[in-house]
Amino acid sequence: MITATALTKTFDGFAALNDFTAEIPRGSIYGLVGTNGSGKSTLLRLISGIYRPDGGEILVAGQPPFENPSIKERIFHVSDDLYFLPQSSMNDMARFYAGIYRSFSWDTYREMCDRFPIDPKKRINTFSKGMKRQTALILALSCRPDILLLDEAFDGLDPVIRIGLRKILADLIADGGMTVVIASHNLRELEDLCDHMGLLHAGKVIFAREIDQVKLGFCKVQAVFKVPPKPESLKVLDVMQYEISGSVINLIVRGNADQVMAEIHKMGPILVETVPLTLEEVFIHEMEAVGYDYSKIIF
Repeated sequence: MITATALTKTFDGFAALNDFTAEIPRGSIYGLVGTNGSGKSTLLRLISGIYRPDGGEILVAGQPPFENPSIKERIFHVSDDLYFLPQSSMNDMARFYAGIYRSFSWDTYREMCDRFPIDPKKRINTFSKGMKRQTALILALSCRPDILLLDEAFDGLDPVIRIGLRKILADLIADGGMTVVIASHNLRELEDLCDHMGLLHAGKVIFAREIDQVKLGFCKVQAVFKVPPKPESLKVLDVMQYEISGSVINLIVRGNADQVMAEIHKMGPILVETVPLTLEEVFIHEMEAVGYDYSKIIF
């Protein structure tokens, strides 16, 4: 398990993380989302032991990771800013990591090389952005870490490669109990992959929940009326969004779906139904609740 308690990290007076508290369960695929500058990448660097906290604590398996080799060898961090040894091939990097990670698996490495169209003998500096990202992920998975940290891991990958890597991640987690933490702006991708989700803003956690629980606090309703009710008549509901098109209204309401539907039925609709929400809609309205202009969020 990864635990952060009252965690703080500042840079030149700017609090990248501010009194941050959260738990990441062992064996989970945990998605971190949030606005630009919300602290996602900083958190990953604190978990991996690159940064020392300025306040509070971060614990990995009960120990602080900073300057702790026994913990660091259990963690692999794929940064958004990739680095490889100069003039190295993927085979060179594999030998390098095999000397650092006792858990490195040559069998896994060969399997990854067979599954992805990359020449392991070719210099990495000749690769495209997407090929470099594939290389980093192949090396990370071959190290078989207990904790895998991925910062915008699928950026630059084509759809076929993304699907393949998602399946490999799921299989490795099922086999060995690996914990994966993914920082990303791509909510649709995280929705398909993660079982837990944390929303960050201004260095703090807005919420952290199991993915199945994320949408339960909201209800999206489409209803048809002979005479649509005016917004002020819906004050009994905590309406987050109101749209009207002719006789049809679309609502996003904070609250229990059964209670919301019961109130709308009192208004005499001709037809009413709930519509599935996307994670994007949930997060937009959660961010609005803390005063953020959702149009600035990048997904």
